[in-house]
Amino acid sequence: MSITELGMIFQFVGGLGMFLYGMSAMADGLQRFAGNRLQRFLEILTANRLLGVLVGAGVTAIIQSSSATTVMVVGFVNAGIINLLQATGIIMGANIGTTVTSWIVSMSEWGEVLKPEFFAPVLFGIGAFITMFAKSHKKKEGAEILIGFALLFIGLSFMSGSIKPYKDAPIFANAFRLLGQNPILGVLTGMAVTAVIQSSSASVGILQTLAINGMVNWQLAIFITLGQNIGTCVTALLSCIGTSRTAKRAAVIHLLFNVFGAVLFGVIFVGIFAANASFAAAPADSVGISVFHTIFNVANTIVLFPFAGMLVKASDILVPEKNRDDERGVSDVEADMIRRLDERILESPSFAIENVSHEIINMGRIAIANVKIATAALIEENEAFCREVFENENTIDRMEKILTEYLIKINNLSLNDEQHLMVKNMYYTIGNLERIGDHSENLAELAQKRMEEHDPFSEQGIQELTDISNAAIQAVEASIDARAERDMLKVRQTARFEEQVDNFEEEMRERHMERLSRNECRLESGVLFLDAIANYERIADHAKNVAGYVKEELQ
Repeated sequence: MSITELGMIFQFVGGLGMFLYGMSAMADGLQRFAGNRLQRFLEILTANRLLGVLVGAGVTAIIQSSSATTVMVVGFVNAGIINLLQATGIIMGANIGTTVTSWIVSMSEWGEVLKPEFFAPVLFGIGAFITMFAKSHKKKEGAEILIGFALLFIGLSFMSGSIKPYKDAPIFANAFRLLGQNPILGVLTGMAVTAVIQSSSASVGILQTLAINGMVNWQLAIFITLGQNIGTCVTALLSCIGTSRTAKRAAVIHLLFNVFGAVLFGVIFVGIFAANASFAAAPADSVGISVFHTIFNVANTIVLFPFAGMLVKASDILVPEKNRDDERGVSDVEADMIRRLDERILESPSFAIENVSHEIINMGRIAIANVKIATAALIEENEAFCREVFENENTIDRMEKILTEYLIKINNLSLNDEQHLMVKNMYYTIGNLERIGDHSENLAELAQKRMEEHDPFSEQGIQELTDISNAAIQAVEASIDARAERDMLKVRQTARFEEQVDNFEEEMRERHMERLSRNECRLESGVLFLDAIANYERIADHAKNVAGYVKEELQ
């Protein structure tokens, strides 16, 4: 092998690396630029299947990978966020969205001005200057999109340049002739390449690079493209290992959808090529491949969309139900939360943040319930309520650990400034909710001590505990609602309730000291009373902190 040939191999490998890295960088930049707009798609996911198709196409166009979208869908299904019918629509849309990359690649054939070697260096330069000198993070995110876009095209140009000298080589001509004459080999080639590089968008881009150099005929291009659509299912199939049966069915639906389309279009084009041999042998171009890729995915969606229910039933047959013994422990709080915080959802930081936010709200609801139960235990002197508080506190502690670990994983992803702020504030929110749980535990321990020592509270003391506990509970409820609804009105309500608790505590301490001086209550019960109202005051403070983080995000 000569130095020239070795240099061409290096150029192709480097070009492929720049192409893949550029596509990844552009997707990361688009995700950060889109930010919390992707979170709003979660609301659409639960609406209907048609909107699900649009969401699947939109998300895939942003993250530049139908495989990644489908992996996220498997995660959503495994987490119980969406059902299989909704997942089917998103999977169909993901296949449409992945055609965006092929159109980007084919831009080089739209005109001289759109050729990669013409404008890609300028885009790279602009992006680099913005990254170096701009202070705005939004501008830097936009610059990352430009750099990724430029690297994608520079990589394509490198690959095309390394292939061009060999486009008439007999070995390539014979290999492509063999593949072109055998549709099954063409499909298998597309499947294998896509499975290895884990991206149908990238494999279609490589095929288009070959087409630009006149090395691929239409028969070979069609069958390789059909194989690429099947190969993209490999990622989702691998990702469903260890998931619930429902999540495995979602991955199987993705496979069935693409296999059906490949078989249908494969049979149609076998007939077309048999009837028109000149078309089969004609050289394909990258724009034509983009057109076919788009028509295939849109037509496949239109044909199969009415039969989504049948795809779901077929997946039920292909993925047999487990024995009930295998599903023990699913109701356990810790196992449920781990299932819902599926790591596949980390493919998109926006969706992951929204997902963990829901779990934090669930943790908050448990914390609210625990304050109420602890209050009932203290006022009614109920031992059973005390045990329930301690059990709930253990649950809250486990939730804190799981949520913290998940937030650390999110924080290591590619996030914009707004998302970094949300992750930081959610981390602090978890800590405050855990502290609310601790104060509930303190109240339950005070209730136990009261029962052990038979220390009665006066009627006025009971009424005061009721008043301050109600205000503290309302503060926590308003703070959780503020996080759930991202509502400034709830933030202000939390502050008012917290101020009310502070006033109650100050007034109650003074009145309690007066009762002690008049010997209207025992010193021991007085200490319990003061400890109780101090715990309510701290609970309200933590609620104010939770609402304050929401206020910071909304400003």
